[in-house]
Parts: sequence; structure tokens; C-alpha cells
Amino acid sequence: MTIEYTTALWGGEANPPCLIDAVVAAARRHPDRPALVTGESAFTYAQLMSWAASIADDLERAGSRAGELIGVACPRGAEAVAAMVAVLLSGRAYVPLDLDYPRLRLEHMLRDSGVGVVLHAGPELDLAVSAVTVPVRRPEVGEQVDSRSPRLWDWVAKHEPDLPGYVIYTSGSTGWPKGVLLQHRCLDNVVQWQAECSPAPDLRTAQFAPLNFDVSFQEIFGTLGGGGTVVVIPERLRRDPGEMLDWLAEQRVQRLFLPYVALQMVAVAAGNRESVADLTLVEINVAGEQLVCTEDIREFFRRLPTCRLVNHYGQSESAMVSYHILGPDPNDWPTMAPIGSPLPGCELLIDTDASGDGTGELLVAGMPVSLGYINQPELNRRRFIHVPATRHGHRQLFRTGDLVRFEEGHARYLTRMDEDVKLRGIRINLTEVEAQLLMLPEVASATVVLSAVPGRPRALRAAVVLRDPGYPFDEDRVREALDLVLPAVSVPLSIVALERMPRTPSGKVDRDAVAQVIEDALSIGPSL
Repeated sequence: MTIEYTTALWGGEANPPCLIDAVVAAARRHPDRPALVTGESAFTYAQLMSWAASIADDLERAGSRAGELIGVACPRGAEAVAAMVAVLLSGRAYVPLDLDYPRLRLEHMLRDSGVGVVLHAGPELDLAVSAVTVPVRRPEVGEQVDSRSPRLWDWVAKHEPDLPGYVIYTSGSTGWPKGVLLQHRCLDNVVQWQAECSPAPDLRTAQFAPLNFDVSFQEIFGTLGGGGTVVVIPERLRRDPGEMLDWLAEQRVQRLFLPYVALQMVAVAAGNRESVADLTLVEINVAGEQLVCTEDIREFFRRLPTCRLVNHYGQSESAMVSYHILGPDPNDWPTMAPIGSPLPGCELLIDTDASGDGTGELLVAGMPVSLGYINQPELNRRRFIHVPATRHGHRQLFRTGDLVRFEEGHARYLTRMDEDVKLRGIRINLTEVEAQLLMLPEVASATVVLSAVPGRPRALRAAVVLRDPGYPFDEDRVREALDLVLPAVSVPLSIVALERMPRTPSGKVDRDAVAQVIEDALSIGPSL
């Protein structure tokens, strides 16, 4: 394989301190500062550390040892955060388990990872595995904690950069999820970057992401490592953008992480929400999907002149890789935000075998690259490749599967290589079609898929969510508007209006579910 070293992007040297040391240092400096807020409960740093120490004691009594993988089967909330803190600070690695997953899927994850102990909150787990379950119990109300007690600090384990930090399970082509093991080096680097690059390290940060989505690590440990406060968004508000805006204002949240589709819906909801004037946000970070700077998003930020928008890029297999801070004037933003410049310690390369026009598959080297997939040696050989030393001395690269181009010191995402769409021999960028749909005044959200329904022509088809649910949807008018800006092959053959766009547990658009909804609509609709 040929690597185009001359177009490499390098984030500079990195030697981040251990994230655990950062959390402990913040707790020692500010033991009485609020570390965690959820519902009506608030925990200071001293209280959170005391709770985590108690959980670590429970792990010891259950027979767990440092370095082992620990399952965390808790809903988003105080118990989950305390459990994750206890696991990492005591020298173990956590495996988040979504309690909404089917039983067989959870059992596969536990067996595959070899988890021997599961921390859980709520009803007793009913899983056919040999793991020991340990309940996470809240401290007694009003319990006092002496922040000067050696017991509060001496239990914290020492960590090496290569020790495991967490395992995230992602969807796999076999029908079963595959686990990715990230070491402390990756995670230390993200926490250090966040502390240095944020408007302030100790921001009051909303916890929005599901725990099995890697952004939750940034929300929690990137905040605790800087001395900030983690504020857990109630579950019912995650799917109600208008109510969530009111809550963000009430809770004086300063930093927010959202998938692009969630930001778009928040921006739409902000149009008629008075609480926008009371928001204290100084930074919104977008990750997981291509950030499209719609007019709704631009207008939202015009009303928030002191808040910046940051586009993050990374994968489960390589932590956070790059970022791009958009300029202060939303009028100057490109429609498709770049994925930007690499983090310190990260080298980005292009596989020139993929294209001869300056684009190619993005390859990641250096600090962000994980330890790979659990029990997947063949997949590791294909995705984590060994090469002669790069310009900055890296010998292992991760193949992202993303097609990119380097422009003036930053990377621009183009499309997923394994989701590249060709129709009648013509390559089509689905994101471009979606962006044009979002420019229509009545459309709040849009997803385009390549549909291959038996008995019907292979064609692009789209689903949209209307800004005003009572608006009369005119499919022909929408297609006519697209005809003015897109080549004929890129105009969806049919467009359906949905009440809500299906999403994955991490908040991204669930394209498979969208395709199924479209197919269901076609089965009872006209033969197009």
C-alpha cells in the first residue's frame, strides 16, 4: 500500500498527564465544588470520590482485581457516573451495557469481553452469564465527608498509558456487536486537549450521550478532569428539544455535546423559544455525523453570539482525532463543516491507492489509535495495518473507511467509502442531497437512502420531518425545488414526511430504520 506522506497532517507532540491524576487534582483543589448534578441531587467532588471509593471496595469484595473489565449496567444518572469513576480510578476498565438492549445482545457482550463483575442500578439483572452482579447504592442523604481524610484519596490506583480504559461495542457485520478496547493513552490525550482547548476547563457540562456512545466519556471525564460540573439531562428531555432548551437555561449549562441531527432539531425548536435569551452556553460540540451548517443552525448561533460551534471527528476505534472551530460569524460558515486539524499526538494520512485526484481513505496514526477489536484478529489485521515508519515515526495506522481531502492544513470529510452510492453509474453524495432538502423552508430534518425494494426500481428515496407538523406536505413541489439545484439522478424518486426521524441509541440517524419506514410506505403507496 502506498501512503502519501507529503500530505500528512500532524498535530504536534503530545505527552498528556494521566486523566485520573487530573480528576484527583481537581477534587483535591475543589472538594466542596459540585461535581455531579442529576435531578434533585447534587454531589460535591469530595462526595463523589467517597461514593466511588465505596464502590471500589465493593468491587474488591466481589473478587475483582486491577486491570479487569467491569460491566456498568446503569441508566444515565448519578449511579452510572459514580460507577464509571470508581472503575477507572481503581485501575480497572469499564464496559457500558445499555439496559434497553435485548438480553441475548447483552449476554454476547459480557461473554465476548470476559467481564466477571457487573455494577448495576435498578432491578436485578436476569442474564444467563457467570458474572457477579454488584448493586450501586447511593450514599445516605446528608452523609458528611471529610475531604482531608486519607481514605478519600489513597485508594486511587496508579495507571500506565497502555492500560485499558474502556470497551465500547459497535455494530458488526456478523450480526453481533464488536468490542473496541481503548487504552489510557487515547483517553488521557482527549481530556488534556479538552482542558486546553475549551473556553475554560471547568465548564458546567450537560451529559446527553448514551453511556455506550464514546462522547459520554468526554462529557464526564473531560469535565471532571477540568474541575467542572456534570449535569445529567433527564431522559425524557433528550427527545424534546424545546423542553431541553428550557432546561439548559434553568441549569446554567455552559457546554453541550450533540450529534448533528439533535443540534438541527434544537436549532429548529429555538425559533420560537424565549428561553434562548437565557442560555449561558459558551460551546456546543458536534460529533458522530457530518455537520451541515443549515440556516436554522446559523440563526441559532446568531442569537448566541458568545457561544462557539466546534466540529469533532473520530471513531470508536480511534477516540477523538480532529476538530474544527467555526468562526464567530455564522454567515461565513461553509455548508459542510471541515473535520479540521488533528489533535496533538495524532498524524493523519491519505491512502493514495483509493483515488488519483487528491482524495483518499483517511488513515489515523499516533495517540488516538486504540488497542483494536476484542477477539477479532482478522478484522484487526484489515483495519489496524502495519507500515514502514511514517514521517513522525508511527508504524501502525487505522483505516477509517472515510473518504477525505486535505485542504490548507485541515481535513474535509467527503463520504463513507463503504456507503458510497452509485446509481446508473453515477456517484452520488447522500449528504449533499440531504443538505439541499434542509435548505427548503418547510424541512427541519432529512435523510436520503438508496432503496432497492423488490418489484420497484433501485432509486434514491428520502424521508423528512417538517418544521410545522400541520404544514401541508407537497411532495411534488419539494422534488421540483430539488430539480433546480441537483442533477436528475440525485433527486429522490419519492419523499415521505415523518413525525420523527428514527435515531440510534447514540442519537445519530438510524438509516436502516429510515429505509424500512420508506419501504413500508411504498408497500401501501403508489408504484414508483
